[in-house]
Amino acid sequence: MTRNAPSQDIDESRLEVHKPKQWAAGLPGVAVSLVRGVEQMGTGRTVRALRLLNQQHGFDCPGCAWPEPREADGEHRKLAEFCENGAKAVAEEATKRRVGPEFFAQHAVSDLAGKTDYWLGQQGRLTQPMVLREGAAHYEPIDWDGAFALVADHLRELSTPDEAIFYTSGRTSNEAAFLYQLLVRSFGTNNLPDCSNMCHESSGAALSEATGIGKGSVSLADIHKADLIVVVGQNPGTNHPRMLSALEEAKGHGAKVIAVNPLPEAGLMRFKNPQNPRGVVGKGTPLADEFAQIRLGGDLALFQAIGHLLLAWEDAAPGTVVDHEFIESSSHGFTSYAKNLREIDWTEIDRATGLDREQVVRIARMIAESERTVYCWAMGVTQHRHAVATIQEITNVALLRGMIGKTGAGLCPVRGHSNVQGDRTMGVWEKMPEKFLAALETEFGIPVPRKHGFDTVDAIRAMRDGRGKVFIGMGGNFAAATPDSHATERALRSCELTVHVSTKLNRSHVVHGRTALILPTLGRTEADIQSGGEQFVSVEDSMSAVHTSRGRLQPASTHLLSEVAIICRLARALFGDEHAVPWREFEGDYDRIRDRIAKVVPGCEDYNERVRQPDGFVLPHPPRDTREFRTNTGKANFTTSELEYPKVPAGRLLLQTLRSHDQYNTTIYGLSDRYRGIEDARRVVLVHAKDLAELGFADGEMVDLVSEWEDGSERRADSFRVVAYPTARGCAAAYFPEANALVPLDSVAKKSNTPVSKAIVLRLKRR
Repeated sequence: MTRNAPSQDIDESRLEVHKPKQWAAGLPGVAVSLVRGVEQMGTGRTVRALRLLNQQHGFDCPGCAWPEPREADGEHRKLAEFCENGAKAVAEEATKRRVGPEFFAQHAVSDLAGKTDYWLGQQGRLTQPMVLREGAAHYEPIDWDGAFALVADHLRELSTPDEAIFYTSGRTSNEAAFLYQLLVRSFGTNNLPDCSNMCHESSGAALSEATGIGKGSVSLADIHKADLIVVVGQNPGTNHPRMLSALEEAKGHGAKVIAVNPLPEAGLMRFKNPQNPRGVVGKGTPLADEFAQIRLGGDLALFQAIGHLLLAWEDAAPGTVVDHEFIESSSHGFTSYAKNLREIDWTEIDRATGLDREQVVRIARMIAESERTVYCWAMGVTQHRHAVATIQEITNVALLRGMIGKTGAGLCPVRGHSNVQGDRTMGVWEKMPEKFLAALETEFGIPVPRKHGFDTVDAIRAMRDGRGKVFIGMGGNFAAATPDSHATERALRSCELTVHVSTKLNRSHVVHGRTALILPTLGRTEADIQSGGEQFVSVEDSMSAVHTSRGRLQPASTHLLSEVAIICRLARALFGDEHAVPWREFEGDYDRIRDRIAKVVPGCEDYNERVRQPDGFVLPHPPRDTREFRTNTGKANFTTSELEYPKVPAGRLLLQTLRSHDQYNTTIYGLSDRYRGIEDARRVVLVHAKDLAELGFADGEMVDLVSEWEDGSERRADSFRVVAYPTARGCAAAYFPEANALVPLDSVAKKSNTPVSKAIVLRLKRR
């Protein structure tokens, strides 16, 4: 084992393909967790870090936002309250590998730009602020005061604050997010794009209209108490592995699970929980009672068919299927919805879903007979042109049965990054409501802009068109996370200044503006000591629970600043020490930030006291708590949508982008997608063997991927190896960010503006 960074990059010719796994986790998950930790952190640091991960006295996982058990719900955390990919995330952050000034002196930016995202991320932790001067070939060191002065000078030289774009990733703490949006609005703009724009914006748009709040309505305890859990467009075995434990517990209580997905994912077939004997020496727990291998984009059709069947069965036996009491007292629009679904075109449903009609009936019957149903979904649903309508159709089925505001039931958009939901709660959104903006203005005595800002896609357009001149990224990897890679890179390179607050080297540092800054920050695992003493931060999980996170490890460098300190010092450089916001006070003592959050953010009253409780606290959710729906009608809204699904010409496939098991978002931990049997390579495209035969391609053949769009345009990604794989017929899959180049900037979901990364019309071109 070695803690040295790899000197060689990916060799795609080393691809090995094995039969896909039929189960997830087990002892291999434990082994990989330990090996990756020791490789990067060493034995002692690995033990200490993992012992603190997701514990009340420790730090929140820097990976996904899956919640921890709450004592208030009668549940208890395990000694090892983490998964394999959580352990990988900690190893990446707490690594002993370092990227300092000598690294940048050795590597020109042009050299780094030719490396893969994997190689860049594996080099280690950034240790000092670095600047790339206009025309220079190398980044060079800069002191913190010089860096902040450089950013402030560029911002002051803009003709309008709206020429600055302030991006945020989901890793940022509540305290840093609140201060970041406060700085941005103090500067005079609402240009606050964030990673939600690219993943669950469709969920927020759909649920806000249907239920009055853009968040899920369940707790972890509800998952455990459900009779039926419907998992749509989600791969929890890789993206939210601790969810498998929750599904296993629900199964132990008699629950059934329906999995709806184009790919057969090991984590939804069988789970070998390494924390109990059955998972170590036994066969584990079968999870999915019904696997619906749906065609990409067919989920809207599926849930319309389910709604149609539920209504038909209610007509045949009144009072046995539909929850009329809930509908009459708490909903609006049922009559229009029911009229729309009384008659459906089953031929179109069959074509859209690719499912046997008998299976659709079985699924609908399971939903009809369940008294407590939870509906979960992720980006397999949210990244379609008709994503908002699909989520609302899922919501319609839940409302038909009264499955909101009751124990063991509800809606559960499973968020990705660890505090992506908290960032939005704290005000990181380009369209925050008037109530929040007015409270911010009153609390701090500053003018707050009301004009809506740019989301992620609009930010790229603005930079491309010269309307965005300064880009500041608070975490994340904007260049790799966004669609239309070539357009995004051109947009960033057209900026006068790009600034990235980061822990590790990534693609965005080598796709830079005329001047560029890298500002290294503390990680979630590291101790944060300020003038007021040791600090902690807080985060919000995927189910609206807010709790503390306290780093304990020694920082990677003495030159690092916390995100809070970076924001406060930039604000002082920009506004001066006489500004109405007490930036110096906030930097020294994070309690002072939380005092102000309590006065501005709804549901955060007595923040400092409540967040210090063992489990923290749960934010209010009117539909869940009291069946109160703060919509335009004052009730839960049934919505009516036309049937929509992707149409694919003959000789073409429908492609989705996805993660490997060895990555999280754009962070690539390694080259082992072991559940799918893909080893040592990433430029692969998964296609059903029968589709390959019909198209005239052989398993293992090298191809270029060409996407085709309604406006006649095409996008291209070269040099992919075809892998025969049991995906849904007519569908294909490839990893992002390698396949991001295939998605045009203007291909977005209706209402949410989310890039359409799960419905790419694809042509394979022989090399």
